Amino acid sequence: MKNQPQETTADIGPLNFSEELARAVIDSLSAHIAILDENGVILENNRAWKAYSVKNGMPKDFDYRGVHYLEVCNAATGEDASDAHDIAEGIRKVIQGHTQEFLFDYPCHSLDSKHWYYMRAIRMSDTKPVRVVISHEDITALKLVEEALRESREELKEQKQSLEEANIALKVLIKHRENDKLELEKNVLTNVKELVLPYVEKLKEVPLKPRNKTLVEIIENHLKDIISPLLQKFSNAQIILTPQEIKVVTLIKDGKTSKEIADILNISETTVNFHRKNMRKKFGLKNRQINLRSYLMSMTGG
Repeated sequence: MKNQPQETTADIGPLNFSEELARAVIDSLSAHIAILDENGVILENNRAWKAYSVKNGMPKDFDYRGVHYLEVCNAATGEDASDAHDIAEGIRKVIQGHTQEFLFDYPCHSLDSKHWYYMRAIRMSDTKPVRVVISHEDITALKLVEEALRESREELKEQKQSLEEANIALKVLIKHRENDKLELEKNVLTNVKELVLPYVEKLKEVPLKPRNKTLVEIIENHLKDIISPLLQKFSNAQIILTPQEIKVVTLIKDGKTSKEIADILNISETTVNFHRKNMRKKFGLKNRQINLRSYLMSMTGG
């Protein structure tokens, strides 16, 4: 059987707030608290209020009761005077009943450190004459976090802008490099066409032995490959061929058999077939039904 809470015969009535209890409550709070009358005069203040005033140079036995808080705020001068004037105006509106509550946060920096406070003025309900409770809570830790976050956002914004500018500069540089590359390729192709191939044509007109004639044809074909889009397409597709593979692939495209390629390059037919196999892998030709020469011809539109 579960234990049931026992009923008490003691009467539980509303908590009776004596003056001593009320004083103990407000003195236990960390906020600097004062109670104002309908004229803005301080009627009472708590221990935190007094401790703060002593810390800022006021005598320990100074009694704030009877001080006209609104006049003190209105008389403020210096860097933070406008904040004090705004606080006085806000409290005055609460006293006059224009608003039930007034909230305000403000800086209160010293020579060696920064501090911020959150001020709240609230009109006590169902009290006559009018009474207003004001409190000042230290929110320095929160403000320092906000300041750090703001500085971090600004730093990230600057870094982002720097990265964007660097990215733009990099794009311009790459564009210039591409243009330079295209210009260089254009010059090479022009030189091959105008300065080399004409001499190859003249060389073909000279009586040559069959093997030498074949070598001249190979030279001509290689030069034509240089000025053809084939090798460029390999580069664009990020297909990397070895120098020997380039020789083999050129001869395959020219219609040479493995045996003919082996004789021309002075290698074994087995080596030629090995290169064929490797190149099919590089070209992604998994289907054996696809002819390697036909694939190469399709790349150049030949």
